[in-house]
Amino acid sequence: MAKVPEITLSSSCDLTMPVIGMGTSPHPPADPETVQAAIIEAIKAGYRHFDTAFVYRSEQNLGEAIAKAVSLGLIKSRDELFITSKLWASFAERDLVVPAIKTSLRNLQLDYLDMYLIHWPLKLSQEVRQAPIVKEHAFPLDIKSVWEGMEECQNLGLTKAIGVSNFSCKKLEELLSCAKIPPADNQVEMNPLWQQKKLREFCKAKDIHITAFSPLGANGTMWGDNRILECDVLEEIAKAHGKTAAQISLRWIYEQGVSLVTKSYNKERMKQNLEIFDWSLTEEESNKIDQLPQRKGVTFASLLGPHDLMLELDAET
Repeated sequence: MAKVPEITLSSSCDLTMPVIGMGTSPHPPADPETVQAAIIEAIKAGYRHFDTAFVYRSEQNLGEAIAKAVSLGLIKSRDELFITSKLWASFAERDLVVPAIKTSLRNLQLDYLDMYLIHWPLKLSQEVRQAPIVKEHAFPLDIKSVWEGMEECQNLGLTKAIGVSNFSCKKLEELLSCAKIPPADNQVEMNPLWQQKKLREFCKAKDIHITAFSPLGANGTMWGDNRILECDVLEEIAKAHGKTAAQISLRWIYEQGVSLVTKSYNKERMKQNLEIFDWSLTEEESNKIDQLPQRKGVTFASLLGPHDLMLELDAET
């Protein structure tokens, strides 16, 4: 079983987090048995951080798999795991935050989360059932009041730490100006072809950890592609190390001091994704990766429609 290193999060929560997590997003879709079996395999392989969200509809499957892992003796208790979930945009109101985390905890059959994130920096109408949406169903996020609800979750012991996802430097500035408890984590798209240099510098200065999603380009999803796995530069470096382009991408992210969430239900690839800790990139290889052309993969406009609010959020840095 692989041993995954841990990083210490900000002083606001005094918590350690495994640097690699397994994602459970619903793209591409899988049936409950497949998802639960994959999570059990991941625990056997050495994964201890699992990332879910209300909107993924994978909380119940993760909860079932955790209960099974305990009953099988793979882990002694849930305390050995680091569980992240997220506040969905339809519940991004002060009075809905605590009920929302309680719903997630019921789904997961857990007493507490390790990390609870605001999923998106916007609010959606509860009428939203599919995307794209009509513009009347999207609203700017009232960061101050929603964050008060997030702080209440931590103060009540419903989560050990709180953070955000998909937040720009601008949105983080707004949040930090009113937060009593600063965000411990910002989960954003990041990989060698979308390196987030400005955001990384900002978060480092503010003691906000970054977790990368889509570290391999989210191939197989409605927004992702295979540009990471077929990148000539990464393939060339991979050949020199006897590794895969995917492993080069994950190692590069790890060397930036960033943790990551990767999703594969394939047992062999799950193991490969953990085999990135006993070797390193050369300075020359890192420089080559630094010079790769940059393009964001996930945009609000592509997911929700090209409305003014989405275009404004996509333009923020």
